[in-house]
Amino acid sequence: MRAVSFTVPGDPVAKGRPRATTIAGRARMYTPEKTRSYEAQVKWFAAEAMAGAAPIESACRMTLEIFVRAPASLSKRKRDDALAGRTRPTTKPDTSNALKSIEDAINGIVYVDDKQIVELVAKKFYSDRPRVEVLVEALN
Repeated sequence: MRAVSFTVPGDPVAKGRPRATTIAGRARMYTPEKTRSYEAQVKWFAAEAMAGAAPIESACRMTLEIFVRAPASLSKRKRDDALAGRTRPTTKPDTSNALKSIEDAINGIVYVDDKQIVELVAKKFYSDRPRVEVLVEALN
C-alpha cells in the first residue's frame, strides 16, 4: 500500500466561502486571500512529501489530525485537560471546513482528485503547537 504523510505547521485555516465582486458591471467570484495563502502552504508541504512521485490514481483513505491552539483563558486544570486530550475543541475552525482546505489543496499533487477519497478520519485536538497532520493511503 502506498502512503504519503506530511505536517502543515501553524494554525489550521477553514475553507473560506467564495466571495463575489463586480468588475466593469460583471460578477466575479474569488477565493478569500487567507484561504488561498493557506492552500498554497499546504501544496508546498504536500509536494515536498511526494518528492516528485506521481499522484495516487486509486481509491484512497485520508486521515487528518487537526491541532488547534488551546485558549489562553483556560484555567491551569482545564488547560492541562485540553493538552492531554481529555477535553477536545468544539471551536473554530470547523473540522469539515479545515478538511476541505486540505482536500482541495492537494488535488493533483497527492491524488488526482479528491473524489478518490473513499475513507476519511478527521480528529481535532488542542495543542501548544498548532498544525495539521495528514496521511493519505492508497487502497489497492
